[in-house]
Amino acid sequence: MNIILFGPPGAGKGTQAKNLEKKLNNFQISTGDMLRDEIKNETEIGKKIINYMNDGKFVDDEIVNKLMKKAIFDNQKKGKFIFDGYPRTLEQAKNLDLWLIESNQKIDFIFFLNVSKNIIIQRIEKRKIIEKRSDDDLNTILKRYDTYMETTKPVLDYYSSRSDFHEIDGGLKIEEITTKINTILKV
Repeated sequence: MNIILFGPPGAGKGTQAKNLEKKLNNFQISTGDMLRDEIKNETEIGKKIINYMNDGKFVDDEIVNKLMKKAIFDNQKKGKFIFDGYPRTLEQAKNLDLWLIESNQKIDFIFFLNVSKNIIIQRIEKRKIIEKRSDDDLNTILKRYDTYMETTKPVLDYYSSRSDFHEIDGGLKIEEITTKINTILKV
């Protein structure tokens, strides 16, 4: 079963992806984690990525797609993906569809965690203290939120008419969101 979890930064995608990963024995594919790994490993791609992230911008589609394509064609993970924060742009969504067709896969469920800006700010402030993530600066997060809402609107439009699309109030408590997702998945 392949699942997409998308929503603004701080919506709880990572938390829900980790829950699903354990419950379904699937693989969480987090673009944020992939990008942070490139930075941590000080790769050439990582050096480019840090400039985008520090400016509160999305990383270029070409970079993200290159990392994602490699993961999608990993036969050990085939049909067991939880896409956490991908796709973020219409180009990424269309590429994902093509790669899934090429690899004889499909998306089974799409969950949009819809969260207000105020709740995002509260969560990011808390996460900044707990996880000490370098990309959790409030000004950066506000830029990322605005960029997300602007850039991801076409992705929301692209998926929202599909029968496998489900919008969930991401402002709910973690357990309530988990219950809603599990009910839809019937697990």
